[in-house]
Amino acid sequence: MATLISAEALVKLYQMGDETVHALDGVSFTIPVGEYCAIVGPSGSGKSTLMNIIGGLDTPTSGKIVIDNNDIGEMSDEELALFRNRTIGFIFQSFNLLARLTAEQNVELPMIYAGVPVKERRERAAELLHRVGLGERLGHKPTQLSGGQQQRVAIARALAGKPALLLADEPTGALDTNTGKEIMNLFAALNREGTTVVIVTHDHEVAEATRRTIEMRDGHIVGDHRNGSRAA
Repeated sequence: MATLISAEALVKLYQMGDETVHALDGVSFTIPVGEYCAIVGPSGSGKSTLMNIIGGLDTPTSGKIVIDNNDIGEMSDEELALFRNRTIGFIFQSFNLLARLTAEQNVELPMIYAGVPVKERRERAAELLHRVGLGERLGHKPTQLSGGQQQRVAIARALAGKPALLLADEPTGALDTNTGKEIMNLFAALNREGTTVVIVTHDHEVAEATRRTIEMRDGHIVGDHRNGSRAA
């Protein structure tokens, strides 16, 4: 199976006063195309730093990260911005929707940046909102939607650019248990359709719903295993 993400000996150092903190300390792994994976660990484990590096939002102190056959460490800021918009769909715990825009307009945003014509982006936004179960909510603004509905809009927006990778940061953290399960079921369905999904979480129940768990602690990978039948 083709490799989508390859990380080699990633190190990330932060200077905290007189102390040097190893947020990542020689992290290496690969994620194949079509994987459904969780990166799990407690606060301070390095998982958020790793997510930011995978997403091209931060750079390692040393080491190499290759995504979709692109060494993102070799890209200029402009190249990296274009690559992120084309290749990675981001989903955040806080949804990050624009309150003044409708659900449909929020989903259109990445396509505006990508230069997609008006008619095409409106059709795709409507199609994606139908796909995540919000076909009757196109004209609703975030304040008119529940937390689970807002997260579905965020997922639709992340899919707008037809990304190779969906990268989700604590996507169920702001949701109640039942709504969180609905969102995880949606991720599983998207994965079955061929989308590579990587979820960063501290929640082991969320991790167990995926096919593979990479466990981090103190900047190191301390476990990497396949999950049980629930992730099948």
